[in-house]
Amino acid sequence: MKKHPLLYSGLLILLIWTFFYILLSKSFMPSPLETLAYVFHHFTLLMSHLLVSFYRIGISILITVILGGSLGILIAQNKKVDQFLSPLIYTLYPIPKIAFLPLIMLFFGLGNLSKIILISLILFFQITLSVRDSVKNIHPSYYLSIKSLGAGKRDLYRHVILPAMLPNLFTALRVSVGTAISVLFFAENFATRFGIGYFIMDSWLKLDYVAMFAGIIAISLMGRFIFSTIDYLERKYCAWSR
Repeated sequence: MKKHPLLYSGLLILLIWTFFYILLSKSFMPSPLETLAYVFHHFTLLMSHLLVSFYRIGISILITVILGGSLGILIAQNKKVDQFLSPLIYTLYPIPKIAFLPLIMLFFGLGNLSKIILISLILFFQITLSVRDSVKNIHPSYYLSIKSLGAGKRDLYRHVILPAMLPNLFTALRVSVGTAISVLFFAENFATRFGIGYFIMDSWLKLDYVAMFAGIIAISLMGRFIFSTIDYLERKYCAWSR
């Protein structure tokens, strides 16, 4: 089982689901087999919604890693920038980003852009602070050692800064992506007809509980894929830290 964690977790969820299906015997609780049959027969429909959601969150992750990572490094290396921006970040970070959704939609419209910006805001602060703290914690001796070997600025980033920040960057992504998916689910219920969040809520309003549970399975698999990708990248680029 340890070699197949996805299979193990899937079987465990199916067993728990079957138990509650038999125990409750309610119309809003479809059987696992019925739901899996729906997924099989409507795979193309589910994928069309899932790919839209994956596009929105994937672009958000890419944008935030570039911008948040760069800003985190800048803050860590420049005391004046740190003194100016850190208090601002501390003030904005605790605010629930979903509160900005109406304002974002007014400025950027009702399409993909507003949803991508919202998800990026959720990821941005976590990534920026994680990278900032990682770079700040690099001992000065590491800089002196690599400079004494004649390393340039590019080598400094490649051999000192990136190895120091990547483990915490991947951890920050794992922590914040779950919240980002939850908010995306909420955001996809406004002014859109595409996205797995829209599909789930639309199925619920139509009292199509089999489709609703199929959508829940789909969004769970999307999250699992994203987390597995983060784990893979961490194993590949941070093998030295294990």
